Amino acid sequence: LRGEKEEEEEERVLVSEHSWRPCPTARRRLRGFLEWVKRQLFRVGEDWYFLFILGVLMATISFTMDIIVARLYAAHTWLYREIGDIAVLKYLSWTLFPTALAAFSTGFSQSITPHSGGSGIPELKTILMGVVLEDYLAIQNFGAKVVGLTCTLVCGSTVFLGKVGPYVHISAMAAAYLGKMRTTVTREYENKFKQHEMLVAAQAVGVATVFGAPISGEDPPHPTLGTPKPRPDPSPRFPGVLFSIEVMSPHFAVRDYWRGFFAATCGAFMFRLLAVFNSEQGKAAWAAQTIAAVFKSDLKIDFPFDLLETFFFVILGTICGIVACAYLFCQRWMMVAVKKNWLTAKLLATDKPVYTVLVVLLLASITFPPGLGQFMASRLTMKEYLTSLFDNRTWGVLAPNASRVAKPEGLWQEWDHPSATIYGTLTFFLLMKFWMLILATTLPMPAGYFMPIFIYGAAIGRLLGEVVALLFPRGLHSEGPLRPIIPAGYALAGAAAFSGSVTHAVSTALLVCEATGHLGHVLPTVLAVLVANAITQKNQPSFYDAGIIVKKLPYLPPIRSRHIASYRVVVEEFMERRVVALAKGDGFQEVLVALDASADAEYPVVESTGSPMLVGTVSRSQLVTFLQSHEHPQAPQGEKLATVGTLGDDCAIEPIMLQFSPWTSLHQAYHLFQLLKLQRVFVTRSGELVGAVSRAEVRGENGGKRR
Repeated sequence: LRGEKEEEEEERVLVSEHSWRPCPTARRRLRGFLEWVKRQLFRVGEDWYFLFILGVLMATISFTMDIIVARLYAAHTWLYREIGDIAVLKYLSWTLFPTALAAFSTGFSQSITPHSGGSGIPELKTILMGVVLEDYLAIQNFGAKVVGLTCTLVCGSTVFLGKVGPYVHISAMAAAYLGKMRTTVTREYENKFKQHEMLVAAQAVGVATVFGAPISGEDPPHPTLGTPKPRPDPSPRFPGVLFSIEVMSPHFAVRDYWRGFFAATCGAFMFRLLAVFNSEQGKAAWAAQTIAAVFKSDLKIDFPFDLLETFFFVILGTICGIVACAYLFCQRWMMVAVKKNWLTAKLLATDKPVYTVLVVLLLASITFPPGLGQFMASRLTMKEYLTSLFDNRTWGVLAPNASRVAKPEGLWQEWDHPSATIYGTLTFFLLMKFWMLILATTLPMPAGYFMPIFIYGAAIGRLLGEVVALLFPRGLHSEGPLRPIIPAGYALAGAAAFSGSVTHAVSTALLVCEATGHLGHVLPTVLAVLVANAITQKNQPSFYDAGIIVKKLPYLPPIRSRHIASYRVVVEEFMERRVVALAKGDGFQEVLVALDASADAEYPVVESTGSPMLVGTVSRSQLVTFLQSHEHPQAPQGEKLATVGTLGDDCAIEPIMLQFSPWTSLHQAYHLFQLLKLQRVFVTRSGELVGAVSRAEVRGENGGKRR
């Protein structure tokens, strides 16, 4: 039978070889041409094609999310406007809509995976440092994050949360999945360095896509202010790439910057095409203006600020730095308090949607427009907050003569209350949003926190600018031409300074300038950002590092102290001296004792017990195999056992690639751990093993020296 089968297979092969196929020469040339095209395309590397796919995919998802958010928000505003003047119904329509969406966002995302809540930036920073977090970048988390974030954004300014952090997490999950597809297509083994490059590009794409993605060709209609004028879609936000690098990576390769830049460009171009084909207004806008700002302002550029105003911008940076320190401290305290309180801890452990309902109902009740919300301009959306705060006009001059008839361009009138001037409403807004935003950060649903602190900083700057304009109505020079104070410039600097100090980033100065399309105030903005960062970085960890600390993730926080004494700290002062080591001549009993004494993943191997010269390391798995294949000294007679051997003869000893000296400084050890993503390094003196340093020792010593 076997011979008959072989003969049938040979006949089948002969038939297939002699079967007629049309145009053999043309097919051969076409096959050769396709092979040549493949070689030419992959000459530049296949990564660029996957980066292109990543940029286009994230732009499409962002555009779709914003369209859905715009439609749902328009439905909510229509319901609030058409429900009449019945106070109870208006209150229910204002509070129940965001409460239901927030509860659905929490329940849906948490039911799929517990990793979908929060920003996602702290965990992603930990992953980029070489720590493996299981299932955090799993594809099933992708849908939960997208749906939950969409519901969160529909809640609007009631909950006062943003989009940046979760969308960076979404982009990272897409990059991880595309990385697995790349290994399948290229038939290569999974490479950790390639994974890291894709994740770095993903974080840049996530930030750039958010700042380069408006809702649509026009903003959703306001419940009382009407429909705003159509606006063109913006250009790609390339300072967003710089911001992602600064926030996410302490050490960054220049080649990764070009990968992120390329992917962000592809995403912005795709979003531009979608915006053009979405509406006729978008086509007309792009025909007239191809590049526009997200928050377009009409600030004067002939004389944006007086040189003497630099003093007030320094004061603004100082105020933003102090307020940022207070915010970071209170936010970290609130995160810990919520976990320690028996009621909130029980709700977060078993009934997270219930906790979300209670918190969002409280926030929505406070922002109810006929109530306290009228003193906080609560009817404005997140974008309208920034548009009004970046208004070129001085509100203190407009308020006495302002008409109460609302106009589309009169968003500032929402801040002008008859019983509380613009100074009172801005102050009340800052006081209330301070604790409301801290409370909102405890919600277990997908949410971003950059845009709220960006708006909060703009309000700080606007208040200071209005006060300066009130004190100096003709400018700082009483003689000569009129050079009035421009409060919108202070709002720009405040937004960049406060958001930069909270996130420990300086690139927010460029981000705010491109987001508004105004470069006249770039110098005072940079100055305010530097002053605010100097204060905050000295006293508090960044917002995302605070999340890492609260969640107890295995991450090395930055060394904030720059005192000369911190550079004198050496490894010998904090290294682990009791290291379980093995000699090359050790047998079964010594290996068994070492495994019982320590749970390390690898063990150092020295030359002999009397000569502790470090020769390499051996993994724990190999030691377990060694025990399973060798004879125990006290084994009962008659049992069939393997032969007796030594560690040096039967185990593969890996050579030491890196080792510390006892005189290696703390800063050198810290940067090596960060740059090479190390987990543990052995310390030798003249080749002899004297100790070991792991992330725990560096983190503990770093915590003592950061102050």
